[in-house]
Amino acid sequence: MDRLLALQLLRAVIDQHRSLEDALDRLSGEPRDRAAAHRLAATVLRRAGTLDAVLEPHLNRAPPDAVRLILRLGAAQLLLLDTPAHAAVATSVALARAQKLAPFAGLVNAVLRRVAEGGPAVLAELDGPRLDTPGWLWASWGAEARAIALAHQREAPLDLTVKPGVEVEGGLVLPGGSVRLPAGTRVTDLPGLAAGDFWVQDAAAAFPARLLAALPGEHVADLCAAPGGKAAQLAATGAHVFAVDSSEKRLPRLRENLARLALAAEIVCADALTWRPPASLDAVLLDAPCSATGTIRRHPDLPHIKRAADLPALTAGQDSLIEAAAAMLRPGGRLVYAVCSLQPEEGVHRASGAGRFGLAPSPFSEAELVALPEARMSGGFLRTTPSMWQERGGMDGFFCARFVKT
Repeated sequence: MDRLLALQLLRAVIDQHRSLEDALDRLSGEPRDRAAAHRLAATVLRRAGTLDAVLEPHLNRAPPDAVRLILRLGAAQLLLLDTPAHAAVATSVALARAQKLAPFAGLVNAVLRRVAEGGPAVLAELDGPRLDTPGWLWASWGAEARAIALAHQREAPLDLTVKPGVEVEGGLVLPGGSVRLPAGTRVTDLPGLAAGDFWVQDAAAAFPARLLAALPGEHVADLCAAPGGKAAQLAATGAHVFAVDSSEKRLPRLRENLARLALAAEIVCADALTWRPPASLDAVLLDAPCSATGTIRRHPDLPHIKRAADLPALTAGQDSLIEAAAAMLRPGGRLVYAVCSLQPEEGVHRASGAGRFGLAPSPFSEAELVALPEARMSGGFLRTTPSMWQERGGMDGFFCARFVKT
């Protein structure tokens, strides 16, 4: 059952260009089967280029797309998930027959038996990082491309932002204060979740709100606020927070998270481009919509649904949001602009043009980034990559810049 569900997930991502998260939300089945299917589909998406390179020598011609997906699922089980060979081959053949692909059942059987004979040793002969990374991303990451792509081969750990005084059993306290648990940890199994002791937030994603440094009593806005991790950080400082998001579908989760954490914010359903606060703000956090290429460890579907052609529309939207955020600030007010992207077009290029919106750079000091000195760029910007903190399990890719309104 989990193989069938995994195939459905892969078809949704690759054929319909839906996100893996969205496809999983629409998937029926028992929670255990859904979880197993997600793990299997994510493994295929993460290593699709490598799997195709393994399969290619055993194929005389390109198979139909549905057959290729079944072959990828079988090869992933054989080479990456330690599934017994007989089980991986038999379930793949059964899956082909169940999908009315019986004429290809013999092909699936023969190819996967050959893959099983070669075993995982064949992976050492391939340049996995390059094979698994689309060319436009590899080129855009320059000298860092290989290290970033290597980090993408690993499943991301679970990071938590915790309330003061809270300890999480078995967690590693990271520089900066986030608490890390091993990959595969189920947050719903952790004591303290219902009590609001913590919330899920990658260690890199926690930096923008910390660097805004909101003070008690300040009026601040978190634009594009759902699901609420950064809004919670700001509310915890004692600031008056406007949590603004245009998506009605995402607001219930934002409300639920803040209620569970017993943190107060004024939730606003509005387009940040046109919404204006009742009075000028002391600070704004803008975590702008972006390509999200910094989160590929967590979302291995992204290289399959994003394109370089998406960037112009995204960067135009980011500029518009920066301009709108600047209009919300009082003179001397602070703006932190952030994107969970590794693309320079969405990071340093956007920050470099913020002056035309009446914003002056306010570089992050070495003291502010003492927890992550390797992420400080020239100009005082912050840029994390998945290859940082590898000995601790890596982190998401983020760009972050701070400005003051002149």
